[in-house]
Formats: sequence, structure tokens, C-alpha cells
Amino acid sequence: MRTTMAGRLAGKRAAVTGAGSGIGRAIALRFALEGARVAALDRTVPGNDRPSQAADATIPIHADVTDEKSVSAAFQRVFAEFGGLEILVAAAGIQLHDEDLRAHELTLEVWNRTIAVNLTGVFLTCKYAITAMLESGGGSIVIVGSPTGLRGSVRGNTAYSASKGGVHALTRVIATGYAAEGIRVNTLVPGATDTPLISSLLADDEVRASIIESIPFGRIGLPQEYTGLAVHLASDESSYSTGALFVADGGHTIR
Repeated sequence: MRTTMAGRLAGKRAAVTGAGSGIGRAIALRFALEGARVAALDRTVPGNDRPSQAADATIPIHADVTDEKSVSAAFQRVFAEFGGLEILVAAAGIQLHDEDLRAHELTLEVWNRTIAVNLTGVFLTCKYAITAMLESGGGSIVIVGSPTGLRGSVRGNTAYSASKGGVHALTRVIATGYAAEGIRVNTLVPGATDTPLISSLLADDEVRASIIESIPFGRIGLPQEYTGLAVHLASDESSYSTGALFVADGGHTIR
């Protein structure tokens, strides 16, 4: 039987996409430890290797964010399990490093795959989460962005950068559209992070050194270093914040 925990998200109901690994997983676990009931959405349903306190408060749900029927079914289940929704974290994303190239070299297939997950997937996730939030009286949406959506900081990465720029714009337009209904939308912009998303890059010592050199803190970030900010944005602590970008990148974008 689940034990109710006091915390900054006590009594809240949350859905987190991309919860199978990386930043999404770290946020889902932290939310559960902060007292929220969490639907952990991913194409690969998260396993049971979670702290017992978090495992008691989370429900793994299969969801392919590129497929509207899959997203709709996932949120129908979320609503059936929780009876409502106050929090969404849209963290699902891909980055096709060896295939995402400069514009004249980029294939349409790679462009479409990237946009489908990183931008269309966020739109679909928000669409169905908002429907649930409207019935719940409001809520908070946290979308995971990227410094590449703010500046052309990575040569190539055309599709990924464009998708994240689109995500930042989507944050602002949804925030404007639903403020009157009590739904807030903000973007959390993490820097280079030691997750499966960039593991192939970090395995190359030269590339890793180059990335680290571009970060004033002089190191790669860790998934758990964003969870406190995510909790703040999801909770009532940030009740006057919407349509904003919150950057946590070790100082990368100040250079």
C-alpha cells in the first residue's frame, strides 16, 4: 500500500514523458519523493529498479509521443488512475548525432524523425495533458529545452536545434493561451548532461574535452542536478512564473 509522503508536491498528480532514462527519469523519481503521484511515460516502460519510496508512488505507462493514439491512450489511463492531473514534464527527446548535419547535408528522414519526437511529441503531450488539467482546475507544464534552441552553439545539429527552438516558442504561445485557465508553462533548459542522449559523444575523449572546455563550471551536468528546479517549476512556489526559460547549463550560454 502506498504511503503518503509530505513534500513540496504533496497531493499533486504528475505525468513525466521520457521517464525511462536520463533527466526524465531523475525528475520522475524526485517528484515521487516530494509526495506526488507520478505517471512515468516512455516508449520503454520504466523498470522496477527504483527506490522503494518512489516505486510506491509511480505508475509506468507506455507512450510513444510521436503517435497521437498512443499519447491519447496514455493520458486516458493517467486520468483513470489519478482522477486528474496538475503537473506535466515533457522530457522525451532524441538527438541523432552522426546523422544530424548542416542543412545541405541533412536528410529529410532525419529532420522528420527529430521534429516528430522533439517538437510534435511535445505538442501532443501538452494537448492531452492540458485537457486533463482543464478538468482539474489548472496546472503546471515543464518542457525540457536546450541551449541549442537559444543559440547556434553546435555546428550541424540542424534538426535538433530547430526542434528545441520550436519548443521554446511553443512554451510561450501555450503559456499565453492558457494563463486565464490557471495553466502555467515554462521551459527548463539543461546544459550538456551525462545521459544516454549524448553518451556516444562523451565516449570520445576529444569531443568530451571540447564540451567541458565550453562550460565555465568545467564539467558535464548530472540528471539529478535539474530536479530541484523542476520541482520548483511544478510546485506552487513558482505560481507567478509562466512563459519563461529557466537555464541550468553550468554557465555555457553566458559565454
